[in-house]
Amino acid sequence: MLDIDVDTRFLAIQARELEPQSFTFYTSVSVMSSSKIEGEPLDLDSYVKHKLLNIEYLPALTEKPNDLYNAYLFARDNKISKQSFLEAHKLIAAHLLPERQRGVLRTTEMLVMQHKTGRIQYEACPLHQLNMQFDILWDEIENLLAQAMTIDEIFYYATFIHLAFVNLHPFGDANGRATRLLEKWFLLEKLGERTWYIQSEKYYYTHIESYYKNLARLGMFYEKLDYEKSLPFLLMLPQALIKGIEVTP
Repeated sequence: MLDIDVDTRFLAIQARELEPQSFTFYTSVSVMSSSKIEGEPLDLDSYVKHKLLNIEYLPALTEKPNDLYNAYLFARDNKISKQSFLEAHKLIAAHLLPERQRGVLRTTEMLVMQHKTGRIQYEACPLHQLNMQFDILWDEIENLLAQAMTIDEIFYYATFIHLAFVNLHPFGDANGRATRLLEKWFLLEKLGERTWYIQSEKYYYTHIESYYKNLARLGMFYEKLDYEKSLPFLLMLPQALIKGIEVTP
């Protein structure tokens, strides 16, 4: 069902000449786009200026995006694993959760709200299943990391991991930010450092209505999710390659 050639589009990203500040620029765009999905008020351009030009803003505007930026740096420098992902969550949640709740699974039931409307989108994995399902997901991720794959398969599984994780919603907060990082981290392990220049987070933010709609297609209750309806969501990540890294820092 893909209407683009993923391999050709990614080769174009690999061939693109980058400037010394390119990593900072594109990671800033990714971080702020992911943060905007969660309702952060600072605009994307201002955050890029904050990171590239050291322009100061009120701490309340930059501290949570900067926490997420630190998690992206951590992912760049560390292999993906269940433990390293929990460490990344500690960084992401530094200004979102009390210290005792960072990098650990939630201890309460979870209703997932859509930030834009405030409506309940679905009920996440029930608490009594959470630890088991979280471990199962990470066993599957480790198996996928060990397998040779085509680039189409890599993009498919990266997006499916995104979908499965967000349905678990395993943390007290920062689940959306964490799952979009996890998707990119998986791509990084499979495809190398040019993964950082795929603007997946920006694509999700600029298509936020479709992002939430496609997540909601599976149903409202974790135990009744219909993954046969997941294809519209799974097709979103490859679309982020259409424009590639068209913005020059």
